[in-house]
Amino acid sequence: MSTATAPALDMDKLHAFVGQFVTDLGAAAHAGMVVIGEKLGLYKALAGEPVTPAQLAAKTKTDERYVREWLASQAAGGYVTYDDKTDTFSLNAEQAFTLANEESPAYLPGAFELALGSLAAVPRITESFRTGAGMGWHEHADGVFHGCEKFFRPSYAANLISSWIPALSGVKEKLERGARVADVGCGTGASTILMANAFPNSRFFGFDYHDKSIEAARESASKKGLAGRVTFDISAAKNFPGKDYDFVAIFDCLHDMGDPIGAAAHIRQSMAKDGNLMIVEPFANDRLKDNLNPVGRVYYSFSTLLCTPCSRSQEVALCLGAQAGEARIREVVTAAGFTRFRRATETPFNIVYEARP
Repeated sequence: MSTATAPALDMDKLHAFVGQFVTDLGAAAHAGMVVIGEKLGLYKALAGEPVTPAQLAAKTKTDERYVREWLASQAAGGYVTYDDKTDTFSLNAEQAFTLANEESPAYLPGAFELALGSLAAVPRITESFRTGAGMGWHEHADGVFHGCEKFFRPSYAANLISSWIPALSGVKEKLERGARVADVGCGTGASTILMANAFPNSRFFGFDYHDKSIEAARESASKKGLAGRVTFDISAAKNFPGKDYDFVAIFDCLHDMGDPIGAAAHIRQSMAKDGNLMIVEPFANDRLKDNLNPVGRVYYSFSTLLCTPCSRSQEVALCLGAQAGEARIREVVTAAGFTRFRRATETPFNIVYEARP
């Protein structure tokens, strides 16, 4: 029998770690609560005067008992404000801005829908750890596609036209005069449509290999009256059609591609001689130790469930991951034949790179 003894535990550290676990477990379950609240319009109904559970249920045509339990979970998590004197619930200004206003640059519910959709793949990804197999973007639950747009669109709406494009070399002026623009990996078209609304003299072409996303993008463009200036087609990043694009954009998807060098090389060949490529990527430092923070945790987790399996399912399977960092992106773009590359601007969640032939 071994006489080795277990190492002594620092009880303060143990209690702190268990406390972190309780917070994380609550957050995991809370993701479902946020999705329910968004889908049923509960947050929007709370954005006005304080209400009782019965009043909120009546406003939203939902069951009072479920609503009461949901409100308690939200108040415990700090997402809803509870007044124990009147036994009513409401949203303060900051809660309403992030949970009830879909036009807010900090609208949060989409992130939770994306998380729940991603977690549906856990059984398959668990097996992929054993086999090394990939999982294509198109194979995920629908919540991934809808949540992804809701998650990214507020940041794009807040930054794309006002700061990202102006940070590029002469792109704003090109778009104002009239340019040919390709949005590669456009998904459901949120980024394409934002640019088309802002620059009416330009023509926009969105490409994505996922047929359901392209269908949704076409529907959105039609509803906004942009079908004449915006075209969406099913196509992979390595072989989308067209030449002489003045501006090409890739939003949060270069790292998902199996062959990002091949995709960037095709983009270079499709661009005009004085064209600009904008690459929007998740914020990341080059060294792992510098990404060990809350933002890095979010991106590494999504990368394990979505980005790495997506790349692994394609040819080459380079698997950059969502935390590739500037040095790695530079290597990819340079290998594709671009001679100029720079970090144009950044936000706490994204880095915007510019590349030119």
